[in-house]
Amino acid sequence: MTREAFWNLYVPGCGEHYLTHILRSHPDFIPELDLIVEMNGQIIGNVMYTKATLTDENGNVKPILTFGPVCIKKEFQRQGYSKKLLDASFKIARKLNYEAIVIFGMPSNYVGRGFESCYKYNVTMNQTYPTAMLVKELVPDSLKGHHWSYQESAALEINQEKIDQFDKGFEPKIKKWQPSQEEFYIISHSTIQ
Repeated sequence: MTREAFWNLYVPGCGEHYLTHILRSHPDFIPELDLIVEMNGQIIGNVMYTKATLTDENGNVKPILTFGPVCIKKEFQRQGYSKKLLDASFKIARKLNYEAIVIFGMPSNYVGRGFESCYKYNVTMNQTYPTAMLVKELVPDSLKGHHWSYQESAALEINQEKIDQFDKGFEPKIKKWQPSQEEFYIISHSTIQ
């Protein structure tokens, strides 16, 4: 499902299916936030979370969350299932006492879920404000008054050679370019000044 949903979307081919495969065995994986959407006994969507951190200007570390991939089966996309899935995960995350979520994604996909620019929350990565880095406070004002440096889980650092090897276990698919990849490239390689 994940391979089909992401194939050729952001790059020729995809790596999200490999990430889904390895996340559950990583210590930063949060099982309580591994959620699915079912329809008539069939899984049509999934979101997975890992731990991440924000460190303020004084060296204080705040445990936070990141998610990805979030996936809805192609024929069910744009029907509100990812909204329901994410909203359910936000409620659970609050119960687990997490105050914020930081993700990398297309802003057009996430601002409707309450995510905003990292610039608004003074959250940086390598002292820059990546355009694709988005923040959602689960607890209002929990990030206020500080400068934060984001660190994602090492689980999200995946190797292209391992993706290619893993992909050999699936039916071959053609990797090709499409316009969404250029849009993703622009967003993922730009910063806010």
